[in-house]
Amino acid sequence: MSLRPGARAWAVWAAGLTAYVIAVLNRTSLGVAGLDAQHRFDVGASALASFAVLQLLVYAGLQIPVGVLLDRFGSLRLVVCGALVMAAGQVLMAFADGIAGAVAARVLVGAGDAMTFISVLRLVPHWFPAQRVPVLTQLTGLVGQLGQVVSAVPLAILLAGPGWTTAFLSAAGAGVFVALAALAALHDTPERRVTIGSPINLRKLGADVAGAWQHPGTRLGLWTHFTTQFTGTVFALMWGIPFLIAGEGVSRGTASSLLTLFVIVAMMTGPVLGALVQRYPLRRSLLVLGIVAINLGAWALVILWPGRAPLPVLILLVVAIGSGGPGSMIGFDYARTFNPPHRLGTATGVVNVGGFVASLLTIELVGLILDARTGGSADYHLADFRVAMSVQFLVAAVGLVGILRTRKLARRRLEEEEGIVIRPLRVALAERRSGGGEPNG
Repeated sequence: MSLRPGARAWAVWAAGLTAYVIAVLNRTSLGVAGLDAQHRFDVGASALASFAVLQLLVYAGLQIPVGVLLDRFGSLRLVVCGALVMAAGQVLMAFADGIAGAVAARVLVGAGDAMTFISVLRLVPHWFPAQRVPVLTQLTGLVGQLGQVVSAVPLAILLAGPGWTTAFLSAAGAGVFVALAALAALHDTPERRVTIGSPINLRKLGADVAGAWQHPGTRLGLWTHFTTQFTGTVFALMWGIPFLIAGEGVSRGTASSLLTLFVIVAMMTGPVLGALVQRYPLRRSLLVLGIVAINLGAWALVILWPGRAPLPVLILLVVAIGSGGPGSMIGFDYARTFNPPHRLGTATGVVNVGGFVASLLTIELVGLILDARTGGSADYHLADFRVAMSVQFLVAAVGLVGILRTRKLARRRLEEEEGIVIRPLRVALAERRSGGGEPNG
């Protein structure tokens, strides 16, 4: 494949990317409307968190089935189906006046969202040369986060102006638009094949899932995604706006600006991480561990700050956790490099489960802690958020154990199968200075 992809490759990628932007808009819409939703449905923090948890549970639970379907049917069909399912969920949310309707709406949004991201990721290795895949994978993830900007600013404006129904109907209209755009411009491969894989049967399904899971490199990708992504997802999807407004006392406009900064930081960080992964593929885990340390260090600073944190400290927090999303994309690079092409969709689905399982657990735990401290009311204080947000350190500790264990197993497999030995960094640097050592690590 040429190192210079043609205009058709970029058009296909742009169509998929647009679908992912709208998926992120739909995913994060409830976080922006969190306080409005509490008043509309008359629910407490844990009930509100359960909406987001259910959405993420559906998303995470469908990742492996969707990955199998992706290997069978390709990206086009799943992107179109996902966009229409999310649009249906937002129409239902627009007119919901009770918890049952809101729950059904978020189930549909989670199901449609589950079909989108890994389908767009699957396009990249089909349309672009392998040398460009790490950077384009990062770009896919980070440009998609523009959906958070759309939810943080235009959707917030619609909620404050025309109101709830208009805001969510607008989100539904965007979903229909991207479905039509995908039908017009998106193709699974340069050969325009629609159906990629062989027919699905239980034996093949079991073999693909087992093969992906049994390789420690896939599990390393899952734990990478688990540990790097959840702090930013919890912030953007559910508790960031309430924490900033009700806890830290900033205005709604300032909170929206901070959420926008979160996205901008991710967009700036992604290409840098992609280039580093491309240049140093044997040292990806060091990037992951560094990002986790930055995220947790920033949260520790804000939680331990005496009184409300000043705006520069909150900006520092947003900048730090903004690197988590791009960091989680390294997990998909593990899936790509440790699995054969015929099960790439399945392996990507396995990895994508990680961050969203961590996110849904954290979102629900934060809601339960807030309700326990306030008796179920929305009268939050900074001390309540400090206790609730501290649960992130427990979740991160679980993820770090997973990363360190599976990294050891993956390196052992790499040595056994390919003869590649990854030495401690200080040893590799010393060998490199003396003229030997890892060629790219």
